[in-house]
Amino acid sequence: QVQLQESGPSLVKPSQTLSLTCTVSGGSVTDRYYWNWVRRPPGKGLEWVGAIKYSGDTYYSASANGRAPISRDTSKNQVTLQMRSVTPEDTAVYFCARGSTTAIAGNHLWGPGTQVTVSS
Repeated sequence: QVQLQESGPSLVKPSQTLSLTCTVSGGSVTDRYYWNWVRRPPGKGLEWVGAIKYSGDTYYSASANGRAPISRDTSKNQVTLQMRSVTPEDTAVYFCARGSTTAIAGNHLWGPGTQVTVSS
C-alpha cells in the first residue's frame, strides 16, 4: 500500500525558505505519476503549487514559478518543495499528492498534510 507523508517545519519566519519533504513508502517517486504539492490557506480552498513528473519534469503554478522549486531524491524516495522568501500569505496546510495529472481533482492519493505558519 502506497503512503505519502509530509514533513517540515511548522513555523517559518517571513523571508526565510520553507523546505518540505514528501516521503513515499510502498511505491517509488519514479512510478508513472505526477507528484503534486497542494496547499490550503486558512479559510480558502485547495491551491495547486507545483508538481514533478515521474520523468523528472517540473511544473509550477504562476504564483510559485521561480520561487518554489520542486526536486526529488530517488535514493530516498522523496519529493521536496523549497519555497523561498515566504510571506504570511504562504501560511497553509501543505499536502503532497499523487495523481495522473497536475489537476487537483486528478490526485487520488494524498498525504495527511502538514501545517505551516509564516510569522515573525
